[in-house]
Amino acid sequence: MILGIGTDLCNIERIEGTLERFGDRFRDRVFTEREQHRAESRPRAVAATYAKRWAAKEACSKALGTGLRMGIAWKDMAVSNLHSGQPVMHVTGWAKERLQSMTPPGHEVIIHVTLTDDHPWASAFVVIEARPLAAALRSTLA
Repeated sequence: MILGIGTDLCNIERIEGTLERFGDRFRDRVFTEREQHRAESRPRAVAATYAKRWAAKEACSKALGTGLRMGIAWKDMAVSNLHSGQPVMHVTGWAKERLQSMTPPGHEVIIHVTLTDDHPWASAFVVIEARPLAAALRSTLA
């Protein structure tokens, strides 16, 4: 079952300007060390990488039904990539608590995220899905 859907569009040039103006202060407030390492390892796409992650955090907060103004911190949501390149969203802190409160008993949560950019835009789409746990599914079918 779908628990939440969120999307966001971010201007890469805006993020680039913010990085130039605030540098580490901005990076450290919004992005985890892992996210920073990923972005900084892509010299031609630093701003685009940050913009996609910014959009993913915004989209995730919307999928959680709260937005960023209701207690979720930027670093409570973090994007990493599998070896295949597929983006994965991790939640901690208040975002994790919110997610747990949304999850029906006997279900596990999967956060699907997709990222894209086409200068000057970066976009993210997040779907939060609850799937029955295998044991719960077996007892329902029995």
